[in-house]
Amino acid sequence: MKIPMDNKLIQKKKLRSGFTTGSCAAAAAGASTHMLLAGNILHEVALLTPKGVTLHLKIEEISKTKDSVRCAVRKDSGDDPDVTNGILVYATVRRIQGSQIIIDGGIGVGRVTLPGLSQKVGEAAINKVPKQMISKEVMSACENMGYDGGLEIIIDIPEGLEIAKRTFNKRLGIEGGISILGTTGIVEPMSESALIDSIELEIKVKKANGQEVLILTPGNYGVDYLNERLHIDIDKAVKCSNYIGEALDTAVEVGYKKILMVGHIGKFVKLAAGIMNTHSKQADARMEIFLANTALEGANLETLQKVEKAVTTDEMISILKQSGHLEGVIKRIMRRIQYYIRSRVDSDSKVGIIVFSLAHGLIGQTEEIADLLIEVENYK
Repeated sequence: MKIPMDNKLIQKKKLRSGFTTGSCAAAAAGASTHMLLAGNILHEVALLTPKGVTLHLKIEEISKTKDSVRCAVRKDSGDDPDVTNGILVYATVRRIQGSQIIIDGGIGVGRVTLPGLSQKVGEAAINKVPKQMISKEVMSACENMGYDGGLEIIIDIPEGLEIAKRTFNKRLGIEGGISILGTTGIVEPMSESALIDSIELEIKVKKANGQEVLILTPGNYGVDYLNERLHIDIDKAVKCSNYIGEALDTAVEVGYKKILMVGHIGKFVKLAAGIMNTHSKQADARMEIFLANTALEGANLETLQKVEKAVTTDEMISILKQSGHLEGVIKRIMRRIQYYIRSRVDSDSKVGIIVFSLAHGLIGQTEEIADLLIEVENYK
């Protein structure tokens, strides 16, 4: 008999962790080095990750020549939704003259084209920790075999060429493939932190490449408004999703003094209550914010009751238009949004905020918008 499961129980089940492309590359590199130097075949290797978790990884696609060995490890992202899940990460290890250990990227591993990343321009997009992991596994195999000669390690991800088209890599200055990532070697499911990391990285890259005004928008509605109404190149903007607080913190960290924020009223109204993560699971308060500010504008009980029953912000705006309170309520909300944003950034920063609605167009904006838009226009 099949017992139906409650949705809450399904949501609370323990999710399976996976392992990073960095772990795959390190395991494949270590296995290829061992097979090259020892002459035998490995079908599985143990890898101690920086997190302290030992992985037992299957070795696939083994091929050998006199001076080189190539093999692969298949990426497993666990229960985390990841475009790299199931791909093969290859490592080719070959003997070279001298005693150097050279690690580089091949097919499907991106190249850095802009400053601001941990790798220099022209280098393979293999992040610091994965590179250390690769080096550690190769050196360990060399020590075990008593080898002190030179080796070249090339990491390939053939599917990386196509996968890169579905990532933000090009905007980050990584072209020709994907990055070899991972700081712990383990992929934690529901990687909110990974999304925040990518937002922070994009902000840092834009600053490193001389963009003086940081343009933040939560999502596609804001991107469309920037493009269609303000005629701003969307590649200049950073989509910060619901993580407005984290984006502002990064802006302060890298030294941004000019910030332009464009967002839909449904998300940005939450900022008027100091809610800096605008995801509905964190907080809603849209109606409560409108209701409180409508009351402060002296609206009668009938109007307040209509606002309280409204489901969407567009509906609330329509009610306030009819009652004649919209202008006053929006001014109050914009002042509170500006107050909380300014509390999050440096006191001498210039911050401009635009709030819009798909149904009603421009809803409100702060005083500094005009100056910031002129500056953005200057570097289009």
